[in-house]
Amino acid sequence: MSKILDMVHIPKDLKVLSRKELQQLCREIREQMIVRLGAAGGHVGSNLAVIEATVALHYVFNSPSDKLVFDVSHQCYTHKLLTGRKAAYLDPARFYSVSGFTNPEESEHDIFSIGHTSTAISLACGLAKGRDLRGETNRVIAVVGDGSLSGGEAFEGLNHAATLGSNLIIVINDNDMSIAENHGGLYRNLRLLRETNGKADCNFFRALGFDYLFVRDGNDFNEIADALESVKDTDHPVVVHMCTVKGKGYRYAEEERESWHYMGPFDIATGKPLHGAVPTKTYEGLTSRFLADRMRKDPTVTAITAGTPKVLGFEAELRQQFPTQFVDVGIAEGHAVAFSSGIAKNGGKPVFGLSSSFLQRAYDQLSQDLALNRSPAVILVFFAGISQGSQTHMGVFDIPLAMSIPNLIYLAPTCKEEYLRMLEWAMDQNESPVMIRVPGIETVSRNAELLRDYARPARYEIAVHGTDVAILALGKFFHLGSKVREKLETEYGIHATLINPRYITDVDEKTLRALPEYGHRLVVTLEDGVTDGGFGEKIAGFYGNSPMKVLSFGARKEFVNHVTVEEQYNRYHLTANQIISDVIEALSSK
Repeated sequence: MSKILDMVHIPKDLKVLSRKELQQLCREIREQMIVRLGAAGGHVGSNLAVIEATVALHYVFNSPSDKLVFDVSHQCYTHKLLTGRKAAYLDPARFYSVSGFTNPEESEHDIFSIGHTSTAISLACGLAKGRDLRGETNRVIAVVGDGSLSGGEAFEGLNHAATLGSNLIIVINDNDMSIAENHGGLYRNLRLLRETNGKADCNFFRALGFDYLFVRDGNDFNEIADALESVKDTDHPVVVHMCTVKGKGYRYAEEERESWHYMGPFDIATGKPLHGAVPTKTYEGLTSRFLADRMRKDPTVTAITAGTPKVLGFEAELRQQFPTQFVDVGIAEGHAVAFSSGIAKNGGKPVFGLSSSFLQRAYDQLSQDLALNRSPAVILVFFAGISQGSQTHMGVFDIPLAMSIPNLIYLAPTCKEEYLRMLEWAMDQNESPVMIRVPGIETVSRNAELLRDYARPARYEIAVHGTDVAILALGKFFHLGSKVREKLETEYGIHATLINPRYITDVDEKTLRALPEYGHRLVVTLEDGVTDGGFGEKIAGFYGNSPMKVLSFGARKEFVNHVTVEEQYNRYHLTANQIISDVIEALSSK
């Protein structure tokens, strides 16, 4: 560990360093950050871009009295290193001891848990207003990446922030990049400001009423520190627009900015991943091939992303093949849903793909703009279910969300064959908006009974006929249900019925009514999501006060931060042996 870094443990330690020493500190942090990222993975490009700016922020301001709010907050690694968590970035044994986002449970310097984009300005407005109401004088600073500006909440926050009339500093980190390339009219103005060193008459921020300061090189410690010093005691809102290099200081990250947005552990010398081989047969790849084929045949087919094109499997080369049919609206899920509704209403065939975690950002548009108007758009929900990631990126809340929206059909395929058939039908029909819960990352096959169409009323697939117990195993949990059924038969002689429900939002009343008639005493539901308001609760509600007992298995309603999938399965009784034990107990008690 080098000399300057040895001296820094908390922000006040920066105050006694000379500018030359602070510049050396930035170099040492970058060197160590690359080592840590190589060993543990993480958000590479964004963190290497803001090292100088973060050191300058803590040098100029006085956290936690002064409040720093990082948008998305996946660029907070240097901030954490400087605020008492240095061991998590220097000691390999501690590399996984902190989350990749700000977290108030870790430190008083982290004001909010933030993992979704475009929120920092609104949160900072609230902090500033609370400060003013209490008659306090601390500073409030929001650090916002240019990609985050495409989100609607960022516009709302900027619009309000300009009217506050007290200290509020918004640092725009402009590296001309979101996760992929930026899209939208705002970015034309940012480009103009970069090209004119902030002197263009056409200035988005000045038009809103902000004072504006341009920083040509946000990776020059002295330049960004001087800019922050000049505005720190402002009595009105100001925007500091700094230009940085995404991936600064690591050649591979600078050259391939999109792929190095996030990276698992990698070999620093070669940039090659250290983890096992990436699956070659994925639902993202399957989706992109299917959509590209449809787009070539039908000019009305449109693939839509909200700043995450790789979710749909559209790498840069494929995007370039469809300059008008592939649309990236920026990180604006609500707009993407309404945009899709408009295309569908006017005869187009929109397919919008996004991660389950981000679906909740578009709830009102799903309900009002899409479902209320019965626009036949297709929405593909990726990365749904229990995962090991951050509490800000949990994919388990989509089922209860969809359950509450009328007119919306949400389907859960069990395999790639069923997924493609559902997708094909959803794009061809013109009656309803359809969501499809993509079943995992790596594709799986099974000899599923495929329907010609998936319109209402719901029709469940009875994969195996049995008695006593009926297992309704939703989506990718069908394979768990199959394992449970086999073990019940081989170990307990119980010949359970195995059902693929196909439909999340709709009930096959005919099948459910028939189960007690055919001797079933217990219904078991399996879903890869929270049970509160979920699929199992819907089935239990159907049976109501009837003698049929329902056991619902799924995730607990809670925020989970970096807990392994295996540990969560055990916590929620989602292993085959736990499910079987609960089934045997339930049968014995009847």
